[in-house]
Amino acid sequence: MERNEVFFDENRESLDKLEKRLDLSRREFLQFCATVAATMGLPAGAEAAIAKAVESAKRPSVIWLHFQECTGCSESLLRAEHPTLEKLILDVISLDYHETLMAAAGHQAEAARKSAMKANKGKYVLVVEGAIPVKDNGIYCKIGGQKAIDLVKECAADAAAVIAIGSCASWGGMPSTDPNPTGASSVAEVLGKPVVTIPGCPPNPYNFLATVVHFLTFGKLPEVDKLGRPKFAYGRLIHENCERRAHFDAGRFAMEFGDVGHRQGYCLYKLGCKGPETYANCSTIGFGDAGENNWPVGCGHPCIGCTEKGVGFAKPIHQVAKMLNVAPPLQYPRIVEEQGKAASFAAAAAVAAIAGAAAGAAIMLTRNLGLSHAAEEAEKAGKSTGAADQAKV
Repeated sequence: MERNEVFFDENRESLDKLEKRLDLSRREFLQFCATVAATMGLPAGAEAAIAKAVESAKRPSVIWLHFQECTGCSESLLRAEHPTLEKLILDVISLDYHETLMAAAGHQAEAARKSAMKANKGKYVLVVEGAIPVKDNGIYCKIGGQKAIDLVKECAADAAAVIAIGSCASWGGMPSTDPNPTGASSVAEVLGKPVVTIPGCPPNPYNFLATVVHFLTFGKLPEVDKLGRPKFAYGRLIHENCERRAHFDAGRFAMEFGDVGHRQGYCLYKLGCKGPETYANCSTIGFGDAGENNWPVGCGHPCIGCTEKGVGFAKPIHQVAKMLNVAPPLQYPRIVEEQGKAASFAAAAAVAAIAGAAAGAAIMLTRNLGLSHAAEEAEKAGKSTGAADQAKV
């Protein structure tokens, strides 16, 4: 804690103002900054830079647009607790335009947007929620008499950063499913350039908050993957950190909703869980600050892969997922020596044997998962056929 003291104005009046503005004690504020730094995977000491930025930096102006969506992303933001929404929009960012949350309406709302864009030209953050229809020249969505496709281009022209929040804005989401009559498209496709994407239906509000705080602290957006997703939130498969992973490794699966395995918390892979092919942090961060089990798999429903284009809203919910990787279970013998100890010839031979066995087991596991599912379906079909033949007799 002492290391961060120098990042604060030692004037007691300044500290009092900070505590009053955020309704947090000094210790709680530092804990918040440390949590954000850890969430984003920043190096040691980054929490002090975050603290300094939140304490003294000018709040970034945010223009938030809505297009083809259900407002679920905004609803998710409404349920953030650290900080609460009013602290976020009044003390951390300046939410200058948001059709759902702003008091103004009609011409006054559009005037507020244009005024904020002019006053913060080149410095504001543009957040887009919802897909953008492009078919028939984008006629299927208008805001204030202006087509969505034109509005997003106008607002993005002078933005310091563009963030697509939710699966609809990130890659088209539900509105883009076949036959996609409106030509619903992602923000990146419409603008013709990469943008930061925070997919999810809805996404976790802290993924958005951490991204904005990173921008506020360092003047740039966090490192992203090839799809524009922040790596701190979308760098690992859900399957890797799922609380049901031990059941997967042990071969314990729920076969039907409500069966014994399902009631006992077994793996939902055979019910169509897309965790093995979906990158997100849902399994580690949860939703709504209501406990660690407050996410789909924790509640007993398979992950539908909403953060992945070509998976969520594209694959049938109960279709078995594609295994992107299979790691040896933790109960296998370790395949590396302790650091600083040399391996003997016998130990090296044992390691090679174990590694080969683990690789073979992984291959067989992947193969058997599919075969067992196919066998079960064939058995069901056989029983149905047998019953039908008996009925004829």
